Amino acid sequence: MGTAPAVTIERMTKEDLDQVMAIENASFSMPWSRNLFLAEFRNPSVSLMLVARSAAPAREILAYIVCWVFVDELHVLVLATRRDARRKGIARRLVLSALAEGYRWGARKAYLEVRESNRAALALYSALGFGTGHVRADYYDQPVENAVVMMLDTEGMRHCIGAGTGSFV
Repeated sequence: MGTAPAVTIERMTKEDLDQVMAIENASFSMPWSRNLFLAEFRNPSVSLMLVARSAAPAREILAYIVCWVFVDELHVLVLATRRDARRKGIARRLVLSALAEGYRWGARKAYLEVRESNRAALALYSALGFGTGHVRADYYDQPVENAVVMMLDTEGMRHCIGAGTGSFV
């Protein structure tokens, strides 16, 4: 992993969407639409949306995460990092920040699905303490691929929150 650049973790705003959409479209074979992101802004009691922004003066978005928090669960819906900012610890910081904020909202466990072939994501989540639950066959399209369901229990969330860098502006 490369040197961690100076970034701030902030709540995503609608003004961030052009940069977010550029990362989204470059990262996924079936990217979210702008309308899906806009729908998340209309549900602030459930949707947790964060961005990692580079230091001044550029203040560019390097990565983002979108989660749902309901009852005692946090669900990671999408996480992406700009290609030139990968392998520098930014996604890790975003996940830790989302876990910390989700915990403040009442989440005590976290879930996500990841493509079976996405070794970088599997390694990141495993390093953070997520365990592999089961496989959802043919969950993804373009290409058709299985999803690995991963879960972080209450103790794992507490550990991640204690690991620091889980704060944002």
